[in-house]
Amino acid sequence: MKQAFFDYFGLKPDVIAKAPGRLEILGNHTDYNEGTVLSVAVDRAMTVAAAKVPGKTCELYDLALESKRTFDLDKLDNPKKGDWANYVKGVVQEFQKRGYDVPAFKAMMKGTVPLSAGMSSSAALEMAFVLVIEKLAGLNLDWKTKAKIGQAAENNYVGAKTGLLDQVSSLMGRENQLVYSDFRTLEVHNVPIPKGTAFVVANCMVKHNLTNEYNERREACELAAKLLGVKALRDVTPEMLEKQKEKLPEVAYLRAKHVVGEIDRVEKGAKALSDNDLTTFGKLMFQSQYSSTHYFDNSIPELDAMVEIAKTISGHIGARLSGGGFGGITVHLVYADQAQAYCQALVKKYKEKTGLDTEAMICTAAQGAHLM
Repeated sequence: MKQAFFDYFGLKPDVIAKAPGRLEILGNHTDYNEGTVLSVAVDRAMTVAAAKVPGKTCELYDLALESKRTFDLDKLDNPKKGDWANYVKGVVQEFQKRGYDVPAFKAMMKGTVPLSAGMSSSAALEMAFVLVIEKLAGLNLDWKTKAKIGQAAENNYVGAKTGLLDQVSSLMGRENQLVYSDFRTLEVHNVPIPKGTAFVVANCMVKHNLTNEYNERREACELAAKLLGVKALRDVTPEMLEKQKEKLPEVAYLRAKHVVGEIDRVEKGAKALSDNDLTTFGKLMFQSQYSSTHYFDNSIPELDAMVEIAKTISGHIGARLSGGGFGGITVHLVYADQAQAYCQALVKKYKEKTGLDTEAMICTAAQGAHLM
């Protein structure tokens, strides 16, 4: 990155930051319902190198896409719909809204997080730029503020009403550990991943654009909470939901059933991991997929097929869609000594069943966002 930065801009970077993508392991669409999530920061990341420059013009260059953008720090009010630079401009604007003076900069980025695949390349980009701007501006922010700047950029500038999960996971990841996040208290701690296991990530090769579907699901959850007389679906138990289901329209009930069940599965999953009970944890992952398919309607036939195939492959523990859904990826917990063969079998059987080529890769838990 240092050499590429010098070759392109003709100067040395002042700072280089690296921020990982993430996989959601249990707790689907629970973050904005003030629930809990088990996630993991992965060894696929966004790296950003930057140097402070005089004036008001910022210049961005994406090394992988060979794509360039420039923008004026004083003219950020009109985002161009669908432009990748919106994630960066949104972060800059959120620093400005908080009264921080953001200097002009030249920045180069390169990512290894697959795009539009549910591994949160956007949050990796946001968190890398948050660390870069924090350093260039001479600030020292706490992790919660950093996460909220990234979320606000996505909510306010990009227009996706996402929760805090992606940013928290990218910041708070640790090697060989999951991230347990409580999105009511913002309490975060790490949960060890049992030895001898690995995560396989497989892309169903159907790309998603989350904004509309995501916002509709969020509105249905908020409606359910309102009609049940609670602050958020976090306050609803599975038993309470069934007793009061007649208060809800059918769609709101089904969306709530998924979220309430997911919060319950996160708690059971964290206990199963602490007990080294992989069988129970795997069952919870499969139950989560069933719920996405039948209650939340954020799975698609290709994702369903991939999870069903998982049950037929030696070495599987559990599998489910990961991220927003509507396409993208599945995450598979497998025995590490069978992970390579598992990937090959999954790719072969998925092609036979759907006619689609897929990519499967082994991921490990990585360190959260940091300066290099």
